[in-house]
Amino acid sequence: MEKRITLPLTEQLAKTLKAGDSVLVTGTIYTSRDAGHKRMCEALAKGEQLPFDPTDATIYYVGPTPAKPGQVIGSAGPTTSGRMDAYAPTMMSVGARGMIGKGARLPEVVEAMKKHSGVYFGAIGGAGALLAKCIKKAELIAYEDLGAEALRKLYVEDMPLVVIIDSDGNNLYEIGRENYLNGNK
Repeated sequence: MEKRITLPLTEQLAKTLKAGDSVLVTGTIYTSRDAGHKRMCEALAKGEQLPFDPTDATIYYVGPTPAKPGQVIGSAGPTTSGRMDAYAPTMMSVGARGMIGKGARLPEVVEAMKKHSGVYFGAIGGAGALLAKCIKKAELIAYEDLGAEALRKLYVEDMPLVVIIDSDGNNLYEIGRENYLNGNK
């Protein structure tokens, strides 16, 4: 059964999501990748404000392709989340709660998720053109010089995601492996 959720990802909402849940997400998300995260964390280290309010924010690890005429955005598939692992705990410490990407996360990120009630959503790699259809609005808000890695504000409707790691640290990748090794289906 799919759950429909509407962002922002408050602590209360985050705690209702469990590893393995299929969700359809509607609301505002932000995009950023390695270079954007590095720049944001450097700004925070200098005591500067971020170009968006990170409180209860969800960040999609994506570098979308340019939009074709008549499109809101180009292909928007997830990038490997591990590239943001060095920055994710800092981003959560200032209020960001949700992350969308693909692949495993380091133990330090999972600990930060438990501390800050974070949720890691998985998006299907290779399905960027289909995921882009869920994006109804896209606005460049900072770091235009980073091209695809610029910080964008998106409005999405019914974006299909899976909760990979929940706010208690339960990890679908580990649960799935255990079930397979134990012969559970």
